[in-house]
Amino acid sequence: MATQDDVRRIAIALPGVSEATGGFAFSVDHDGKAKAFVWIWMERVTPKKPRVPNPGVIAARVANDRDKAALLGADPDTFFTEPHYNGYPAVLVRLDAIENDELAELLTDAWRCAAPRRLVAEFDSKD
Repeated sequence: MATQDDVRRIAIALPGVSEATGGFAFSVDHDGKAKAFVWIWMERVTPKKPRVPNPGVIAARVANDRDKAALLGADPDTFFTEPHYNGYPAVLVRLDAIENDELAELLTDAWRCAAPRRLVAEFDSKD
């Protein structure tokens, strides 16, 4: 079972990552722009009311719709989506249903989607 602290620890350890000051979100600098790759899910609890943060769920970038569909199909207890994310390359992740090693892989893949190629190449050369 993962926590927000695990998300923070894993995300911050990736090159070029910064945490948002106004909420639970992480981005990587890409040519002077912050590109988000993981953030807290803002859930619509009450129709026509503002969304509220759900601390037990994160949204994580994925490379494309094929990868999104694969995650959703492989483990619907962990990964899900909502209409707000239709057509957007991200999945919602229940933190209490994912192990830390799988979370680390997911966040690293999400980071790869947002990071500049140069930074990804440098990261990969260290393995």
